[in-house]
Amino acid sequence: MANRFLTGVAIVLPVLIATIAAGQGPQQIPKTWDDAAIASLEVPLAKAEYSPVHVDARFYDAIPVRPIYKSYPAYAPGKTPAGYLDWLKQQEPAIAFDASRLQTAEDWTRAGEVVFDAPILYDTDFRVVSAGDLLDPDWYRETALPLGKDGTVPFVRYVIRKKGVVEVGQLSCGMCHTRVMMDGTVLKGAQGNAPLGAINAFRLRGQTGEPPVDMRQLNRFLFATPWLRPDPIDRLTIEDLVAIGKGTPPGVIPRQRSSIFAPTQVPDLIGIKDRKYLDRTGISQQRDIGDLMRYAALNQDADSYSSYGGFVPAIALNGRMPPPSAFERYSDEQLYALALYLYALQPPPNPNAFDETARRGQQVFEREGCARCHTPPLYTSNVLTPAAGFSIPEEHLRKYDILPEVIGTDTRLTMNTRRGTGYYKVPSLKGVWYRGPFEHMGSVATLEDWFDARRVRDDYVPTGFKGYRVTTRAVKGHEFGLALPPEDKKMLLAFLRTL
Repeated sequence: MANRFLTGVAIVLPVLIATIAAGQGPQQIPKTWDDAAIASLEVPLAKAEYSPVHVDARFYDAIPVRPIYKSYPAYAPGKTPAGYLDWLKQQEPAIAFDASRLQTAEDWTRAGEVVFDAPILYDTDFRVVSAGDLLDPDWYRETALPLGKDGTVPFVRYVIRKKGVVEVGQLSCGMCHTRVMMDGTVLKGAQGNAPLGAINAFRLRGQTGEPPVDMRQLNRFLFATPWLRPDPIDRLTIEDLVAIGKGTPPGVIPRQRSSIFAPTQVPDLIGIKDRKYLDRTGISQQRDIGDLMRYAALNQDADSYSSYGGFVPAIALNGRMPPPSAFERYSDEQLYALALYLYALQPPPNPNAFDETARRGQQVFEREGCARCHTPPLYTSNVLTPAAGFSIPEEHLRKYDILPEVIGTDTRLTMNTRRGTGYYKVPSLKGVWYRGPFEHMGSVATLEDWFDARRVRDDYVPTGFKGYRVTTRAVKGHEFGLALPPEDKKMLLAFLRTL
């Protein structure tokens, strides 16, 4: 059962790529909101009675399509070209995505990058990053935001929707999935390193006491876990939210349906075409390119209307069920182009040579049985493993690829959030040399920390995400390799960095 995917990936992916004929436009764009496909897309939650019931196609199709406007780079103070902001104010609004003009496979992939960079909100509507932040040296100092080598802030873009009005576009795919490398190179699609926790903390500075009603509503919209009574999200002060933000490192985010107490490591999208399950908890299957489109649609507001055992995020935010017109969505063409772009992503050149040390590390990898779960050439078996305390339903063994072996990692993300399936997926080891922090909550900063035997002790100080009001805690689970001799660990790490 656990290895059914091996032939499936080999057969399905060429078929997916072949949906665009060589040099031609798409033969057929999948329908994103196919009711049957949506109903079977997600792995049920660990609390099965709270598994989401998504809206039907009639409702989804009534949501207005989001226009994608031309966007422009944002720069840090002292790096902005002379007269740049004044020049932006003179620009006319321009639509950047027009499917009728896309003729070739390359056209569609380039258009997908436009979708990847396209914001879904603006600082005039909802502020994560404001125009004032981008001009404030204190903001850069306190958030430690990394810059591109050309002085750009690669996580946001300026957008002109009305001539004379320059807005900061945010919450694009690229806001979370863009990484600034050590040399300032900007790597799109990687595990991002925007310091979003610190940015949120900066936004709340100077405020104290109980959060205002709209902030409490937003927190419930994003993070409420309806089976937790009382839900800890309802008891937080602004001081608590600031401390949580400051304690959430780059590369880790409390995304919607997860928890600020159990955030998620930002996934690397490079190589996503080979993944059978999406998200750390494997909540979404990827059976074809249409499933990736559906996953993107759900995560760009469509799951706001879903019912989790009667809890509907959109009602928590608005006090009532809003009409479809209250949100916007991507068109099928936009989502298809985005999926093609993500499938085309390539890793950066690997500076780590496969030398004699790495070769001996490969022997350690093979000897220790690492390939059982991290199977070459993908270095993942693409299966789900249950969390401690989760009983695998019999029907899951027939429907999903499951290795029924508990490896003991922290259960909070997969047992106490609306993304929690009771499982974690086996991650790929490809690209670990440019990623971090590691573990599904990003609890350790480096590979060396992951193989540090001290991390399973209660007096361990996590080098990545620690947790609210946590000084020390064990980073438990996946004890494979912890007992290796130091020289073997060194060789194994050298090999892993070549992947």
